[in-house]
Amino acid sequence: MAARPYDRTPGPHEIPETLPDHAGRGLPGGVELYLLGPDGGIVLADREGTRELGPERDFLRFIDDGQFAHYLVGDAATSPERPSNATVKLGVVSPRSAFTPHAHGGEHFVLSLGHAACGLYDPDRGRVNEVRLAPGMLIRIPEMMPHSFANRGDAPLTILAANTGYGIDHEDYAITAAEAERRASAGLVRTGLVGHGAPAVVTAAATSTSTSTSTDYQVLAAALRDIERAQRVHGIAGTTVRERLAARLRRAATALEVRR
Repeated sequence: MAARPYDRTPGPHEIPETLPDHAGRGLPGGVELYLLGPDGGIVLADREGTRELGPERDFLRFIDDGQFAHYLVGDAATSPERPSNATVKLGVVSPRSAFTPHAHGGEHFVLSLGHAACGLYDPDRGRVNEVRLAPGMLIRIPEMMPHSFANRGDAPLTILAANTGYGIDHEDYAITAAEAERRASAGLVRTGLVGHGAPAVVTAAATSTSTSTSTDYQVLAAALRDIERAQRVHGIAGTTVRERLAARLRRAATALEVRR
């Protein structure tokens, strides 16, 4: 089997994440069972057998080199013109790494299964705010809010990410500072309707049920550059002693709960 995209040799007290070969036995056709391991591995079982997801056929590039995604709903080509209403995908974030700061054209939900952090630009206060996430915490990020997701741990991090309306191939899936600056210099304008809670990087005229917006790409680019500067100055936050102990206990619990 090809090496995992985040290939790493398990430590002496770690058990590689796996499901028993018979895990899919008795499942109806089309039903899939996933094990999202505490060390970033993803194992799939169905009635055909059990296998670990690997880079050659299971993963797509996820915004940056070294980050990976596996779609569960929708696909990379999802867009308002080719809708699936939302995309849902498993993501694997490399150890001690962060995504290039960006903003999504649609609403964004991320469930972290490890120790993560999300740098968010707060337009009301004009500053970058870091939200630290523990396993099991889910964060909702409104449309066009500048942010960057990071893995604070030393092992690959599995996340479950859902986006409304956009796949990673769409030009508005992840708008970086460089892209926002290009659009600003070209005089481009993005308009649309978003719900209440839209960030201040868009100019809004409120209605009773929604907000009509026009994106100021120059303002968006400046906010994204602020997140980049915060990453350079402060780096990626680490894990605490308690979090590292909890991670070891979580691996032990997984080994006990998932019988071989």
